[in-house]
Amino acid sequence: MSDITAQNGDSVSVHYVGKFPGGKVFDTSIRAEAEKSGLFNPARDYKPLQVVLGRHQVISGFEEALIGMKINETKEITLPPEKAYGNSSRHPMAGKTLQFKLLLTNIRKP
Repeated sequence: MSDITAQNGDSVSVHYVGKFPGGKVFDTSIRAEAEKSGLFNPARDYKPLQVVLGRHQVISGFEEALIGMKINETKEITLPPEKAYGNSSRHPMAGKTLQFKLLLTNIRKP
C-alpha cells in the first residue's frame, strides 16, 4: 500500500498551508494553523482538500507537486506566478510567488 503514488485521474486528499515568501499564511486546510495565523473562520470546515488530478481543479504548480506523492508524504514547494495565478489575470494573487506545505492524506484510484 505504501508504494502507491498519486497519478493523473486519482482522487487525492491533501492538507496544505499556503504562505507568501516571508512566512505570512494566506490559506490553510488545517484548523490549528488557521488559528495560529489569525485566519480562523468558524464557518469553514477544516479538512483535507479533495482534488482529482489532471482536472485542473487547483493551480498548476499545486497539482504538479501532488503527482508522484505517497500517502503521509509531505512536500514544500515554491511556485512562481506562472505556476500559480499567472502574472496578468484579475485574480488578487496574480503576480505573486506562493509557497505551500503539502501533506497527502489519501489516494483513491479511479
